[in-house]
Amino acid sequence: MRYFLLMFILMPIAEMWLLITVGTYIGALATITLVLLTALVGVALLREQGIATLWRGREKLQEGQLPTTEIAEGIILAVSGALLLTPGFVTDTIGFTGLIPFTRVAIARLIMSKIQLIGANKAQFQGAWNQTNTASGHDKNGNTFDGEAWERKDLE
Repeated sequence: MRYFLLMFILMPIAEMWLLITVGTYIGALATITLVLLTALVGVALLREQGIATLWRGREKLQEGQLPTTEIAEGIILAVSGALLLTPGFVTDTIGFTGLIPFTRVAIARLIMSKIQLIGANKAQFQGAWNQTNTASGHDKNGNTFDGEAWERKDLE
């Protein structure tokens, strides 16, 4: 957690230093144009990569598989998009790294290897009687329960 605090302190300092340094070499207007250009290119790439990731996730769902890597990639794309819209060259570099497919997949797999899924094949919910029930139709004592549900059309 303290690394995030350190990052939030050092990142703006690095961004300002780099913007000022680049601005002294190529001028203020060219620096602003370059920052806006990287944001526009980043948004276009983000849209393309996001749609591709969404389609891969839909295909996995249709095959009956959990799109875990695609969900992690979606989170990486969202963070990358936020970084690309933040003015600066350091955040743009990190954001573009998240848009490169092979680096994004590698980061997503690294994240997924650190996460342990427990009971991913059973939906769990807490009943009113404080017993955890599963979608298998049994409570924790092995008792079978049954239920019925219907949709009321007159409330629409």
